[in-house]
Amino acid sequence: MPVYSMTGFGSASAAPVSEGEATASGVSVELRSVNSRFLDLSFRMPDELRQCEPALRELIQGGLKRGKVELRAQSARGEDNSLSTPSAELLNRLARIESAVTGWMPRAQPLSVHEVLQWSRGQQASAPARQDELVLQAARLALTALRDARAREGERLVGILLERVRTLRSLALQAEPLVPAVVQRQQQRFLERWNEALASAGAGQAVSAENARDRALSEAAAFAIRIDVAEELARLKAHLDEIERLLQGGGEVGKRLDFLIQELHREANTLGSKSAALELTAISVEMKVAIEQMREQVQNIE
Repeated sequence: MPVYSMTGFGSASAAPVSEGEATASGVSVELRSVNSRFLDLSFRMPDELRQCEPALRELIQGGLKRGKVELRAQSARGEDNSLSTPSAELLNRLARIESAVTGWMPRAQPLSVHEVLQWSRGQQASAPARQDELVLQAARLALTALRDARAREGERLVGILLERVRTLRSLALQAEPLVPAVVQRQQQRFLERWNEALASAGAGQAVSAENARDRALSEAAAFAIRIDVAEELARLKAHLDEIERLLQGGGEVGKRLDFLIQELHREANTLGSKSAALELTAISVEMKVAIEQMREQVQNIE
């Protein structure tokens, strides 16, 4: 199942296909969508098509789950439509009516071309049921085009997110060996400072080298506990595994991804707060940048 973006556009038109349907006007429908936490629908259409809104709402709710969606519908009737040729059936009816009227009222004026066209337009407006079918037909086609566009955009977003996942994995691998190295450097620093303090106090001979080393190791162990980020890195990798699983499975994963992005931020912040070396601080900053880029893209996923 593909991953769908919430950004897309689709349009379609529907028109009568036979002379017998000449009384129905063609319609065009456009669907535009952007990101939103929920499914937010808005309709822009002429009053003559307002009766279709409930059916259109049901149609869109069945095909989309999230996004701010705007539907624009309009009748294809335009300036050229007023000059369309009336149907033969309508002309025959008007001729029979005119003949009957002039038979009883010889001085009555014959029908003008303008009046015939007005009758033709009135006949077109008298077929709302058929027009409703055309609106729904165009909306179905536009919805299909919109979903295809959202799927293509979703595929692009998946590629971006997977690239950021690989970046975060690489940064995590760089961070893992840094903590033992930092602890070792700090242990040596504790030992040097401890010896300096003993020498300056004149107690260097009262404390053996072994005791000094034990004290340095004890301080280094406490320091290692404070700066240990193994759990944070393990949780970060688990979150990245889950993100990859969701992206490969597809479907409605936007809200789940949003939650996982928050958890990634939490782990990166903890990594930065425990940092005792410039290298770890730099890695934490790079992680936050990549995670923020992921958050921006996840906001567009359905």
